[in-house]
Amino acid sequence: MTDTCPLCAQPSDAANAPFCSRRCKDRDLLQWLGEGYRIPGRQIDPDGLDSGASAD
Repeated sequence: MTDTCPLCAQPSDAANAPFCSRRCKDRDLLQWLGEGYRIPGRQIDPDGLDSGASAD
């Protein structure tokens, strides 16, 4: 079984794994930096950020 690039489905390249090229690797990084990808988490109360109270 050949691994494929998660962005364009071309065969992956060992030098850029799991991507097929530097281009796809950079596209993925830009998605993370530009907040295109997000990891779900619990809601944060913006009013409680400066209160000094611990969320634990």
